Amino acid sequence: MATPSATAVLRAGLPDRYLTPDDIAMTFGVPLETVYQWRKKRTGPPGFRVGKHLRYDPAAVRAWVNDRMNETEAA
Repeated sequence: MATPSATAVLRAGLPDRYLTPDDIAMTFGVPLETVYQWRKKRTGPPGFRVGKHLRYDPAAVRAWVNDRMNETEAA
């Protein structure tokens, strides 16, 4: 059985795992370096470290997207 893409998982509901920077880059169609720059500048979805690994909570990513959409609609 094929594993669904991060985009499909986020649209269908919360996945059973935390997202990686690669998942974030694939979901938003941006280079991986952009994801790291977002984190450095604190402009992207909030991430957290598990040891040396960076992870993202799907619910926090969804909230970040909703915030961006609300800002766009308000402008």
